[in-house]
Parts: sequence; C-alpha cells; structure tokens
Amino acid sequence: MNVLVTGGAGYIGGHMVLALLDAGHKPIVFDNLSTGFRWSVPEGVPLVVGDVGDFELVLRTLQTYQVDAIAHFAAKLVVPESVSDPLGYYLNNTVKSRSLMAAAVAAGVKKFVFSSTAAVYGNASDKPLGEDAPLAPLSPYGSSKQLTEVMLRDVAVAHDMRYVILRYFNVAGADPAMRHGQSTANATHLIKVAIQTALGMRSHMEVFGADYPTPDGTCIRDYIHVTDLIAAHMLALNHLDQGGESLVVNCGYGHGYSVSEVIETVRKVSGKPVDARFGPRRVGDPVTIVADSARIRSQLGWQPRHDDLASIVDHSLRWESMLRERNLKL
Repeated sequence: MNVLVTGGAGYIGGHMVLALLDAGHKPIVFDNLSTGFRWSVPEGVPLVVGDVGDFELVLRTLQTYQVDAIAHFAAKLVVPESVSDPLGYYLNNTVKSRSLMAAAVAAGVKKFVFSSTAAVYGNASDKPLGEDAPLAPLSPYGSSKQLTEVMLRDVAVAHDMRYVILRYFNVAGADPAMRHGQSTANATHLIKVAIQTALGMRSHMEVFGADYPTPDGTCIRDYIHVTDLIAAHMLALNHLDQGGESLVVNCGYGHGYSVSEVIETVRKVSGKPVDARFGPRRVGDPVTIVADSARIRSQLGWQPRHDDLASIVDHSLRWESMLRERNLKL
C-alpha cells in the first residue's frame, strides 16, 4: 500500500514509517517539521513539508502518490499547554483534521488510521478502562481528540470510509535497533525527562503532585513501548486492507506504574541519581489511567513483545545517550 503518514518525521509517526518499510509498503511522510526532523525520514521516502490543514496541498499529495490509506499522527499533545492554549489545540488537532478528512474524501481514500488518546476518558477509576467507558476529557487536548473521533465516525458513515481509532496510553521507548526514538529536546514525556535528569542534561525534574489517592501518592499510568504501539497500527492497517469493519481500540498493557516507580526504574537501569522534586498537581492530570486491551488482542490479534518497564527505560536511555553524543559532536 501507499500510505500517507502525517507527522511521519516525529516520534511515533517515524516508527510507523520504519514499520511500513519493513513490511514492504510505501510510506509518504507529510510533516510541517515543527516537532519532527528532516534527518529522521529514511532515504528514498518522499517527504512533503506542509500543514495538514492545507487542503490543496494534502489533496495534491494524495493524488500524486495514489495514496491507499492515511495514518494520521500529526497533533499537538502537551496537556498543560492545551489548558493554556485551548484554541490552538482545537485548531491544530480538530479543525486541521477536518481538512485532512475532506481531502481524503475528495481523493477517494477509504482507509484511515487515527492516533487518538486515553485522555478522552478523563478521570477514570482504578480499574482498567474498556473502549465503552464514558468519555469525559479533563483537558482541551483530550477534548480535541474526542471531537476528531466523532468527526471521523460521521465522515466514515457518509462517505463509505473505514477507520481504526487507536487510543494511546503512555507511549515510551525507542526502536530496539536504535533507528529512531524520541528526539524533541523539550519533550515532556516522564521517562524522557527522568532519563535526561539522570544523564545530567537537566539539573532536576518536577513531580506534579504527591497527594493523589494511590499507594505512593503519585499518578499511575499504563506505559506502552512504541514498537508494540506501531505493531498495533500495522495490524489495524491490515485489518482495513482486508475489508475489516471500523474499530476503536485501546493501546496499553493493562497494568500501570506510578510516577515514583518510573523514576526509581530509571535510577536502577541508568545506575545514576535522579533528583526528583515534588510540586503541586498539574491541571488536567487524571489520577489513574490503565487500559483494558482485550478488544485489540481478540479482534486484531495484537501480542505485545516489550511489556517490561525496565526494557522500555533501557531502550529510551540508549537512544537518549546516542542523541546526546551526536549533539555534542555537532
């Protein structure tokens, strides 16, 4: 298949590009390079630099490359930033997704894989969340993704399109072969921040809240290795290609770790201290979010291979160390 990967020069989209190449497909990267990197796009893969909200450019790209399917990763994703800039998040994540879908309809693209988030669930209980749990986002980020899900569902009904919506839990790790990883210098992902602190790239890190109703007072999240996440996307793409019906699935392992447990794992794996300082709670942070992944396992046959926090941290640490050495040489 010819697959348009929006945000394909970024962290998760870049791993999708590698998986598509590994499987013999032809990815076409569409990215505005605001958080992605031109150097991360493999040689020979077409890169169209532009905005997913540019209807004419997207339509022309879909037609030029005879695109069969779209994998839509391009989005803003920092929860606190969405609270302070809701209009920016609704524009980038929802309005521009509307334009992308309009271009897909105009070009006759019938298969759409959408990168959504567990943030659509809001402040969940301590039980694993199924896809039919009530949606009650706590942040404009979560709301912007929920609105896009609704829009995609309605567009699919009206225009004979099929989709798979994947609701991510907390994505971390790097390609085990070290071909790609999280490269944004000011990323807010917990594991990356903790590793940068361990490597001396940050003087300390802040933990947002230590008074939550959890065993150690810090928030609990379901951490999924990016390679397992992308394996889910490839299964979703194959499902659609074989005529499968539209689906909404969770992408998580079904168990969680607290912020303090993650930091302690970084200390153990790196063998270095991590100065973690406790601060006030952050607006928009749910207490606990853990996935019920029964649907993706049963309907897509997903079998994760990297369900181990120490391995996730190890791959992240190796990638961050490589990036640091590379930047020092530059």
